[in-house]
Amino acid sequence: MAEQKMLKFVSVSRDMPVKRDAAERREDFDEIYREFAAAKAAEQASRCSQCGVPYCQTHCPLHNNIPDWLKLTAEGRLREAYELSQSTNTFPEICGRICPQDRLCEGNCVIEQSGHGTVTIGAVEKYITDTAWDEGWVIPVKPAAERPESVGIIGAGPGGLAAADKLRRVGIQVTVYDRHDRAGGLLTYGIPGFKLEKDVVVRRNDQLVQSGVTFELDCNIGETLSFDELRSRHDAILIATGVYKSRDLGGPGAGLPGIVKAIDYLTTSNHLSFGDPVPAFESGELNAEGKRVVVIGGGDTAMDCVRTAIRQGAAKVTCLYRRDRANMPGSQREVANAEEEGVEFGWLTAPKGFTGDAAVTGVRVSRMRLGAPDVSGRQTPEVIPDADYTEPAELVIKALGFEPEELPKLWNVDGLEVTRWGTIKADFLTKQTSLEGVYAAGDIVRGASLVVWAIRDGREAADSILAWLDTRAVEAVAAE
Repeated sequence: MAEQKMLKFVSVSRDMPVKRDAAERREDFDEIYREFAAAKAAEQASRCSQCGVPYCQTHCPLHNNIPDWLKLTAEGRLREAYELSQSTNTFPEICGRICPQDRLCEGNCVIEQSGHGTVTIGAVEKYITDTAWDEGWVIPVKPAAERPESVGIIGAGPGGLAAADKLRRVGIQVTVYDRHDRAGGLLTYGIPGFKLEKDVVVRRNDQLVQSGVTFELDCNIGETLSFDELRSRHDAILIATGVYKSRDLGGPGAGLPGIVKAIDYLTTSNHLSFGDPVPAFESGELNAEGKRVVVIGGGDTAMDCVRTAIRQGAAKVTCLYRRDRANMPGSQREVANAEEEGVEFGWLTAPKGFTGDAAVTGVRVSRMRLGAPDVSGRQTPEVIPDADYTEPAELVIKALGFEPEELPKLWNVDGLEVTRWGTIKADFLTKQTSLEGVYAAGDIVRGASLVVWAIRDGREAADSILAWLDTRAVEAVAAE
């Protein structure tokens, strides 16, 4: 009788890849988790219960066929596992590294709910695709036939790149425009290397170039190229800019030098990882070395900032968040990693102002308590009277989230409708905007969200654009 490869969650305990020691990883920007070995990946994949209703798949925005590729991994059929994973996810090795699995697939694993510890889905996903790269299974797209239609994509982040990949697979001519000097968007300049090493992103960008995708970088729509000119170049347009306007923070002293935006701080750090000269770092403006650093915010961006400051040699790093740990929006796994690396957390605290004359010297902090639930069901933070204190700081980083830029105004385009939040108004299913042949996907439609949602939106937008182009082609033939 053949050995049972699956359902080993009762006899095999959950085990993550080895995590580098905190003291070691504080010294560099390398990823903190080691790779699974083949035997360990197969062992952990074999813990899947192959349940009839896979909640892991349901709660994955891409609805990845997780139980199936776990089974294939357990059986040693890695190439098939990779091909199945790639069929629903454009960048599985990236999602395996940066998705908050504890809130998505792993957090909803059936055996996790039964007390046996979740399957390490993210680590196996990363292992499968890293193996595929090593073995040469990841190859440039080669469409069966080229098509004459062209699509212009504004934004080289995960949503835009996912759409570009899917459109190239059917032979559409694709040009991606981005304001930065490298493609990847937040994958390149927003997420630190200790979560996503940059060569992982670069090799995907290179694959897209080899697949025939054209990139026009350092291209700021509205300045370098007008939106109208862009539309004249292409049969369809996809807006996938993401949201990069930082939410601000008022209060006395809010304009003091030394108070910076998270996006500027993280972009500077990632430029350094490429070896780029960065005057703002060299001057000390965006360098945490030797400073007492306060990061304000509780999301994943805040965790990226505190852990970056630790690696830059900050004297002390404190994170202020107005709710408690249980209500923190960021990944609990990231919070634990930050604590291991020496970050201090000020739970139930909120800034009310800043001290200093020529530059910031501290944050005036209000202590908070959780009151009655709001309309979302979350308890509302309330200020505790007469409990303020000052947290010393020479560098304050605002990680309060992001909002959309005013694209119709920036691009001088009429008729592009936006919501009351400033996001692009697009059809929920088709991603079609108020302008014919113009689509929008990712954070610029749904607001600041996860990379995995941007990938899903980009893939769905590509399907809609292709359907629209097919309809136009049929109508053109009928009119002849």
